[in-house]
Amino acid sequence: MEFVTFLIDLFLHLDEYLDTIITQYGTWTYAILFAVIFVETGLVVMPFLPGVSLLFAAGTFAALGSLNIFTLAGLMMIAAVVGDAVNYSIGHYLGDRAYNIKWIKREHLEKTHAFFEKHGGKAIFLARFVPIVRTFAPFVAGIGKMSYAYFATYNVVGGITWVATFSLLGYFFGNIPFVQKNFELVIIAIILVSVVPMFVEWWKARREAKSAK
Repeated sequence: MEFVTFLIDLFLHLDEYLDTIITQYGTWTYAILFAVIFVETGLVVMPFLPGVSLLFAAGTFAALGSLNIFTLAGLMMIAAVVGDAVNYSIGHYLGDRAYNIKWIKREHLEKTHAFFEKHGGKAIFLARFVPIVRTFAPFVAGIGKMSYAYFATYNVVGGITWVATFSLLGYFFGNIPFVQKNFELVIIAIILVSVVPMFVEWWKARREAKSAK
């Protein structure tokens, strides 16, 4: 319970935590941010890390001069792309054995696999913008033996777009007084908006499925 409380507090007050990290670790902050983004996208057991809010908050500090926006964006893009590649590799290695892992519901894997079968690489791109889903998407793509060359294309495009979108949003808008005073609400709003594309695709697929009956 205490861990969950900590995660919620971290999520809602990430700007304060990041300020402390920058003050204490200076340049090493880039390595810490790299590790968080890599782990969130690369290890299927860590879907709860604050990827979007972290990119947004880091962008706001870059606008203040505490971080370099080009160094930040470049390193985070590498972390996101490499992380997804590692996650895909783990899923590819496990294959059907992943269905026997107790903490992963077979139903969820099958539904995600069906989504990939229908939407292909577009699913990898869209998943980048949805919390939790972006961690499981490359893993399931690997399990389903999606062609790595095909996966890699959407992985790179998705990773670059994801990092650029939220780090630049933070860079250009994060220091507006209203945003600073309502950081928690802004982060929640960004996440809700980011879920829209995936929801639209799900709704379209559901309607098509009903029409086919």
